[in-house]
Amino acid sequence: MLLTVATTHQPATDLGFLLHKHPDRVQHFEQSFGTAAVFYPEASDERCTVALVLDVDPVRLARSRGKGSPDFSLAQYVNDRPYAASSLLAVALAKVFSTARSGRGGSRQDLADRPIPLEVNIPVLPCRGGPVVAHRLFEPLGWTVEALPIPLDDGFPEWGSSRYVRLRLTGEMRLADTLNQLHVLLPVLDESKHYWQGPDEVDKLMRSGEAWLPTHPERELITRRYLGRAGALRRVALARLAELGDDLVEMVEPVEDEEVWQLEEKRLPLNAQRHAAVHQVLLDAGAQSVIDLGCGSGQFLDRLVKTGAFTRVAGSDVSVRSLQHAAARLRLEQMSERQAERIQLFHSALTYEDDRFAGFDAAVLMEVVEHVDPSRLEALERVVWGAARPELVLVTTPNSEYNVLYEGLAGIRHPDHRFEWTRLEFSDWTEHVATTYDYTVERRGIGEADETLGAPTQMAIFTRKEGRDD
Repeated sequence: MLLTVATTHQPATDLGFLLHKHPDRVQHFEQSFGTAAVFYPEASDERCTVALVLDVDPVRLARSRGKGSPDFSLAQYVNDRPYAASSLLAVALAKVFSTARSGRGGSRQDLADRPIPLEVNIPVLPCRGGPVVAHRLFEPLGWTVEALPIPLDDGFPEWGSSRYVRLRLTGEMRLADTLNQLHVLLPVLDESKHYWQGPDEVDKLMRSGEAWLPTHPERELITRRYLGRAGALRRVALARLAELGDDLVEMVEPVEDEEVWQLEEKRLPLNAQRHAAVHQVLLDAGAQSVIDLGCGSGQFLDRLVKTGAFTRVAGSDVSVRSLQHAAARLRLEQMSERQAERIQLFHSALTYEDDRFAGFDAAVLMEVVEHVDPSRLEALERVVWGAARPELVLVTTPNSEYNVLYEGLAGIRHPDHRFEWTRLEFSDWTEHVATTYDYTVERRGIGEADETLGAPTQMAIFTRKEGRDD
């Protein structure tokens, strides 16, 4: 099976640097099911192409699968695995290009972070659902897609098309993102994994899909197919995806989701409910200028920008990469000068005073405070309520009492959370902040509430006592 990636970036041989594979050498990598080879059919300043070829050994593949495999039959030895791109190629790609997938560029990090023109070709790709599925999966990522069905037999056109396509992707993309997309989407299109799936499969999916999966319109289809028969894993993955995108403050760029919520059919994704609740409070208060503190990849900012009532919108985050994602989500480069004037994105940390935080009617800290070390909370309070002093401050954070209702959750909802408050602890903290900085505070729950344990998310609405005009 074969996959090629080409670029016309100048000089094109930079592709070898990004992949950490020298264009002048052929390299071999042993896999449990065969041998992967990496080489460059062409390598000039104008165009460079890398090829990943996987030679599958059917006997080794059968032995690696074992008798526990659902395909323990003659199909182990007679199948399309040696010829068609599948989960086998995805596994080989992940291992062979592991450094490139991480986005590390060493002394050329600017190159690794920059989109470059790329062309991906896969001559034979299993595609359950036909070419239309390939378009649905790759086009939202920014690719121009050609998915040509391969006939069952050229000599008998009346037999129709096979389940295979010839795939060609073209576009400008970070190489790391491209490799991670292929790592996930090749087995999704094939919908047949060759190996046993353990609990770490969800983590693999989250790591590879961190930069693009949470906002993909087909994320549920991708998750369902990637995790196959593992229903419990699918529920956990979909729950984590529903929360992803709230990458927050204090040097946090999570590779995992914020929390695990109950079964999908019981409620809207909690992330969407939080956005709706905070948005409505801002509208009810008549706020015209809003700053999202810890805006992450810009999900909530996008909602603010699309609301005409907010004449001035800003977002700040400690992560430069998150701000880049936010700018792309908002399509800042495509806006007219007049449209762009009402939007501001800037890099900053909430534990240090910044004049740019001031001058807004309202500030939002959505799922932020729990990412801050308790010893640094006082600094955050001083910066937001003491120095910036907006008329309205909205804070959301998990209700730790609710965690016992989450299937498969042991401990806190996200490994980066420094703490999670009970309702009493949240009440005590919000009363302390309100008293210290001369605000009133109202607390509400967000999400489906339990009679005893309360709602999954807690929200505090702080209103400055002296009002907007002082």
